[in-house]
Amino acid sequence: MKLGKNLFNARKKSGLSQEEVAEKLGVSRQTVSKWELDETLPDICQSKKLSSLYHLTLDELIDFDIDLKEIEQFIENTREEKEQKIDWTSVWGKKYPVLTTYQQKVEVEDYVVKLRELLDSLKARYGYNDLDAMLVLKDILAHVWNSNE
Repeated sequence: MKLGKNLFNARKKSGLSQEEVAEKLGVSRQTVSKWELDETLPDICQSKKLSSLYHLTLDELIDFDIDLKEIEQFIENTREEKEQKIDWTSVWGKKYPVLTTYQQKVEVEDYVVKLRELLDSLKARYGYNDLDAMLVLKDILAHVWNSNE
């Protein structure tokens, strides 16, 4: 973990200069530079101020991943009508080609019946709507996948 790189990326993502951060925190620009170069570390009070300034929790600041943060913000800011227009299979298929080819090999209807039963069970047993049942089932599948690693 490189805290300095995280601080640099979080500052850039916030659109602030080192001078602006220094002014807001009451430190010198050189101090901010040293933090970002991993020459020194901000104390816990300065770290809390940095996390507030960058709109991140301390944990997020320590593990800041600019790509992940951008994806999260994109998802949060995407309106539902735009989401409906995205061909997610095609998008993810670029990374995972099996998503664009499995239909020629797999007897999809066999799985549709079984998955429909699972979705209906979640809806009946827990009162979920269609979307919530699908999201819960997806999360359960992810849990199964992660427990096999």
